[in-house]
Amino acid sequence: MPPTSVLIIGAGPAGLTAAYLLAKQNIPVTILESDGRYVGGISRTVRYKGFLFDIGGHRFFSKSQQVEDFWTEILGGDMLVRPRSSRIIFRGQFFEYPLRAGEALAKLGLLESLRCGLSYLKARLFPKRPAANFEDWVSNQFGRRLFGMFFKTYTEKVWGMSCREISADWAAQRIKGLSLGTALLAALMPRKRGGKGIKTLINSFRYPRRGPGMLWEVCAEKIQKMGGVIHMGRHVTECARDPQSGEWKVTAVDAAGQSEQFVAGHVISSAPMRELARSLRPVLSAKAGSSAEALHYRDFLIVSLILKERNRFADNWIYVHDPAVRVGRIQNFKSWSPEMVPNAAQACYGMEYFCFEGDGLWQMSDADLIALATREVEQLGLAEAGDVQDGCVTRQRKAYPVYDDHYREYIAAVRTELDAHYPTLHLVGRNGMHKYNNQDHSMMTAMLTVENIIAGKALYDIWEVNEDAEYHEQVQEHEQTGAGGLRQVPGRVAMAATK
Repeated sequence: MPPTSVLIIGAGPAGLTAAYLLAKQNIPVTILESDGRYVGGISRTVRYKGFLFDIGGHRFFSKSQQVEDFWTEILGGDMLVRPRSSRIIFRGQFFEYPLRAGEALAKLGLLESLRCGLSYLKARLFPKRPAANFEDWVSNQFGRRLFGMFFKTYTEKVWGMSCREISADWAAQRIKGLSLGTALLAALMPRKRGGKGIKTLINSFRYPRRGPGMLWEVCAEKIQKMGGVIHMGRHVTECARDPQSGEWKVTAVDAAGQSEQFVAGHVISSAPMRELARSLRPVLSAKAGSSAEALHYRDFLIVSLILKERNRFADNWIYVHDPAVRVGRIQNFKSWSPEMVPNAAQACYGMEYFCFEGDGLWQMSDADLIALATREVEQLGLAEAGDVQDGCVTRQRKAYPVYDDHYREYIAAVRTELDAHYPTLHLVGRNGMHKYNNQDHSMMTAMLTVENIIAGKALYDIWEVNEDAEYHEQVQEHEQTGAGGLRQVPGRVAMAATK
């Protein structure tokens, strides 16, 4: 039988997707969101003086037809089709992103290209086995010299630690099937017309005309029209499950410090796994609790600069591989959608900085961060400091779960205990599962969770979602993956067990 009610922690893509699908089935659903103003989580759209800011940059493209259909159902004609354009800036030159070996070697010059080639040959002849970390894995694929140029600086900016501390499995997942050899072959060999084609990048994607938050705001409105309840500005402090009745009592505190209790048959959580673990009652065992505490997160802030339009670049974003500046990536909001910038004579660049909550960058005043971003955008040759007219700073806690050497062990310890003692607690989304899910993968975890809840049993293994993800929306021509070449959902648990 369907559950009597479901409580959802977090109004990001995963939480809202689950709520919408449950509400469509007339299942009572309540969402508790800690943000007092915006839904959408890291996919929200911030407003400032008529300007709209996409926090992390979100391309709406998925190999799942279910996800594509969901977006269409929610927003329909308000989804634009936008050209895809991303580049790397390195030593004052632009390189296509992801890296195209032929172009990179041509721009680096004959001598440097020769050094890169010899470094690659050395890596192929004498690879580091096993590849224990990100540096080893990428160096095996590209050679240590190209690793140092096009992977090391940016990766260490994003994660705030040495590439030797980042797990090799994260590299394998995010850069699946890509190496200098395959990149060179793709550049030199003609594209196959039959059989298994060469991997290519999508050249366009969909995007809500007023930013990703537009889609999630409309989704929230539709949930409420179907009877769902959304409480904003609620921080969950305790999730207690009665072992006898199985009923959940969830306590949340509002901005004024007032607490309120909610009762539900099931709980779906997209809250960071570490925070959820702290709130659970009965408390987790010492092993599971310490494992949850050992999980780490990377925080993020974006300085949105409003400046005169000089048409310096038209990319959606640029990746900055320059150790002389602290900025890691730069968005051009007008390239996402013209409606993000209200005045055609102005541009708006999002200067993205990766940090830890409480460190020097995070603690800087907004004025100092705007000044820093202004200096760096000029240093990179992308704008003149005198053209900057205004700025806005947005901070995002726990933007990325960190993949260090032991994160798999920690997650396994937590999952084992949750599976044994909290059968009606469901983890979804990026932070909820401590997996580097893209927006569509987070949504798929929610979709399959809803199917499991309605069925009253585990039809699908949610943890399989994104296990076969390919790097940066790569698609395989002639790939047999279902309608339209889109990847199908993970197989049912019973089917998977027979493989």
